[in-house]
Amino acid sequence: MRGESYTNCAGRSRQVSILNRCGLGRTKLWPKLVDTEAQGKETLKYKRVLLKLSGEALAAGGSGIEPETLRSTAEEIADVRKTGVEIGLVVGGGNIFRGLKGASQGMDRAQSDYMGMLATVINALALQDALERCEVPTRVMTAIEVRSVAEPYIRRRAMRHLARGYVVIFAAGTGNPYFSTDTAASLWKSAQTPCSRRQKSPASSIKTPSNIRTPSFCPR
Repeated sequence: MRGESYTNCAGRSRQVSILNRCGLGRTKLWPKLVDTEAQGKETLKYKRVLLKLSGEALAAGGSGIEPETLRSTAEEIADVRKTGVEIGLVVGGGNIFRGLKGASQGMDRAQSDYMGMLATVINALALQDALERCEVPTRVMTAIEVRSVAEPYIRRRAMRHLARGYVVIFAAGTGNPYFSTDTAASLWKSAQTPCSRRQKSPASSIKTPSNIRTPSFCPR
């Protein structure tokens, strides 16, 4: 389980890619998640982690959703889940629509931001589908109600999902205009759904891992 390559959920052996380059891939996440005791027994350092994925990370730096990138990201998350750690994901929507860009082109800022929130829901549903194809039980929870396709965010329900081993995807940011999905990630990490480690995966980290922001921690 420690090598640079491993067998993914589709049965193919490959190198870790996006998550590894942003500090949460198999080779980089494993030493951060486990402690090796003197007897050689491995124990988890963190019970729960939160990964912030930018929308561009699902588009390989472009726009829209790149199926191969989506599949490989889901496979890496599936492999990390096998360590027993609880995983929460916050997804952005910049690969589809960015509220700030719409506002800069003359749109009403609040309206533009709501469109951006819906873009994150699209990404969350795509990621849920990819994870479930890897046999990873997944729940999407949104800060604005879209009951036909996702659950509304309820703190206790989210924590119960995590405790049961589901990967929980938080979409629609905070549900409020003028706030980014980075703000949502900070809220879910601390006050809302406490986690032990938060790692951001900006689009720039796909090619330049040195641009990764230092992750923040909270007591568990």
